[in-house]
Order: sequence, then structure tokens, then C-alpha cells
Amino acid sequence: MKNKFWLAILFGLTPWAWSAECPTRQAKTADALVAIEHGWAQALAHHDVASVDCILADEFEDAGVEGELSNRNQTLARIPQRKPGSNQLSEMKAHIHGEMGYVRGLNTVINGEGKAVARVRFTDIFVYRDGRWLAVAGHETLLPELQ
Repeated sequence: MKNKFWLAILFGLTPWAWSAECPTRQAKTADALVAIEHGWAQALAHHDVASVDCILADEFEDAGVEGELSNRNQTLARIPQRKPGSNQLSEMKAHIHGEMGYVRGLNTVINGEGKAVARVRFTDIFVYRDGRWLAVAGHETLLPELQ
């Protein structure tokens, strides 16, 4: 394991890049994109960096709820520090245009005590590459407080 870590550092790879078997032969359908979004939400709740690593393309960039920009490595590095809780996805609509697709939805953020603490409208953009969908960009907008 120690040797893999140093090889990863030498070749500029993230340490978790070799820890998961990423899916292949994913369907080129809207349902597949929605399933990926649900898997992504689950992986975040479980601090599963390896699963998110399989979803994000090397060139992934995200614009967060406060306008901050994050690249792939920054996004993956924050996962272990996430607070306990989960993401409840709704209003999911996926669209495919050739080798690209996008998903729009609403994420209700639930804290560790089970209370809804935020609503975030999101759009994730994917490309179909090497038999699987990879997220290349994301954007989140924090909606007004919950009533």
C-alpha cells in the first residue's frame, strides 16, 4: 500500500484512484444518469471517496452554493470532512444530447439528527466516455430558507 501511495504521488494520481473498480458499459439513458446522481448522493453520505472518484472526470469543475470554484481533486479531498447527514434528491430530470447529458434536481440536505437544513438546486453535466458517464461540471444554488 505504501508503494502505491508513492507511485500515485510520483505520477500525479490521487491516492484513491486505484482503490475502486469503476463501472463500465453504463446505459446511455436518462435513467442511468439519475441512478448515478443517487449513487453520488449515497457516496457522499458514506464518505466514499472511491465511488465519487469513479463519477468525476479528470477535468471536473464545480461552482458551489457560495460561488466558490472547485476542481476534481479539491472536491474529492473535502469528502472525508463532510458532516454527518444525507442528501434527499427530488425533481430529477435528465437529458441526453449525443455524448453529453445533464441532470437538474433538488437536493434537500438532512443533518445527522434527521432535520432538513438546506435545499440546493443543482445541475450536473456529464460526458459519455469509454462506456460510462463522467461528470465534467456541476453547479449548485442555495434556495431560500425552509419554512
